[in-house]
Amino acid sequence: MTKENGYDVVIMGGGPGGYVTGIRAAQLGMKACVIERNAPGGVCVSQGCIPTKNLIHNAGIFHSRFELEKMGLVVDSKKFDYGYVQEQSRAAVRSLVKGVEYLLKKNKVDYVQGTAVIVSKNKVILEDQTEITGKNIVIATGSRPSQIKGFEFDEKQVLSSTGILSLKELPDSLVILGAGAIGCEFAYIMNTFGVKVHLVEMEKHILPLEDAKAVAVLERSFKDSGIDVITGARANSLEKTSGKVTVTLTEKDGNSRKIEAEKILCVFGRTPNTDEIGLENIGLKAEKDYIPVGDYYQTQVEGVYAIGDVVKTPLLAHVASKEGEIVGEYIAGHTPQPRVNLNEIPSAIYCEPQLASFGLREDQAKDQNIPYKKAIYPYRGVGKAVAIGKTEGMVKTLYDPETHEILGAHIVGHDATELIHEILLAKAGGLLPEKIAEMIHAHPTMSEVVMEQMRAVDGQPIHM
Repeated sequence: MTKENGYDVVIMGGGPGGYVTGIRAAQLGMKACVIERNAPGGVCVSQGCIPTKNLIHNAGIFHSRFELEKMGLVVDSKKFDYGYVQEQSRAAVRSLVKGVEYLLKKNKVDYVQGTAVIVSKNKVILEDQTEITGKNIVIATGSRPSQIKGFEFDEKQVLSSTGILSLKELPDSLVILGAGAIGCEFAYIMNTFGVKVHLVEMEKHILPLEDAKAVAVLERSFKDSGIDVITGARANSLEKTSGKVTVTLTEKDGNSRKIEAEKILCVFGRTPNTDEIGLENIGLKAEKDYIPVGDYYQTQVEGVYAIGDVVKTPLLAHVASKEGEIVGEYIAGHTPQPRVNLNEIPSAIYCEPQLASFGLREDQAKDQNIPYKKAIYPYRGVGKAVAIGKTEGMVKTLYDPETHEILGAHIVGHDATELIHEILLAKAGGLLPEKIAEMIHAHPTMSEVVMEQMRAVDGQPIHM
C-alpha cells in the first residue's frame, strides 16, 4: 500500500543528518517524512555521542573522589555500582530521543519507524510493504562499526562500540584495538572506573589524525593514569577461551607479544550503510561504500541526495547536521553554501585532558609544502588553569607567515572542545590572530589561554 504521495522530501535515516534535513525542509515550507529503523536521533543519540559523553561525565565525577580524599573525606568505592552509571547513560538517551520526537512533531515532520529500501527515485518501500513516495529522496542511513576477519563481534567477549555501551558490569581488564576518538574515549572511561586497559594503535601515535605534539600530552596523561599504550603494533589474531581473550600483536620492533584480558573492544572505524538500501534499483553505485555527491550533496540520480556517513566527508554528527541543512535549503530553492568546508570542521575528543582541532596540521603543511608559522602557549600560563588545577595542556595555532591568516588550531587540555570554537569563529570570519589578542577576555577564564596564544603570534605574550 502507498502511505503518502504528497511529500516534497523523504529522508532515509533519522540521525543528526536525517532529522535535521527534515526539520530544515519543513521550516522552508516543504512536507517532509523521516524514516528511521531504530529510535529518532540515530546512532549518535542512542549508541554514540550522547551515551559516551554521559559515561565520560560520570567517570570524571568518580575520579574526583581522589580530590575529596585530599580534603579528608573518605569515599568507599567498594560499593560502586557501574550498573547505575550505565542506566544514567540510557536515561540521557531516552530524554534526547523524546526531544528529537518533539522537534519533528513541532515542525510537522512525519516520522515513520521502519527500514526503507529505494524502489525508484521517487519511492521507497518498508519491510511491511508500505510504500512512501516523494519528489526527492535524501539518503542519510549512517554507518555501523567495521568488522575485520578474525575479530568479529559477539558482543560478549569481543565488543563493538555499540556492545560496550550495553555492559552493566565492568570487566577486570580490556584490550582496545584502535586508538582513534572512540578508542581513546573508552580507554579513558574504563580506566577511570578501575578497568586495566591496554590501548593498541597500528600507527606511530594514538589519534593519528590529530597534531602529534597535542597528542603527546594526552598519551603521557594516559600512561600516567595506568593505561598500557601500545603504538606501532598490529593485531594478528584473537583467541577466545572461557573468561578471557588473548590477542597476538606484532610490535614495531618486529617482536610478537600476547595480551590477555577479560574482553576486547574493536574499533576499526565505521562502514557506511549503503548496502541493501536499493541503490541498484536506481542505477546508483557506491564507490568503496561511499555515495559520490556534488556540491549540494546531489547524487547522479536527479532528485536523490546523500549526506552524513554515507558520503566521503568526516564521519561526525555535526558534519551530517550541516549537510542536512544544506540539502534542505537546496531542495527548497535557496542557495546555501556549497558543501562543508573541510578546513572549518572542528574535531573533538572528550577525554581528560580533552583534545580539539580544525584545519591544517604541521605534518600536512610539510608534506604539501605549505608555508606556515606556529605559535604555542601552555595552559600553565593562565590563572584560571592554575586555580582549578588544570595546567596540563596547550594551544597551538598555525598561520600564514605573510598574511597571518589562521590555517589551523590544536588544543589539548581542560575544556579544549569548547575553546576551539573561538579560534574557529575567527578563521570563518576572516579575523587575524591580532584581533583575538586585542579582544578583552574576562579574568580569570580558560579562554585567556587563547588570547595569550594569539599574542604569542607576535612573540609578545604577557604572562609567559
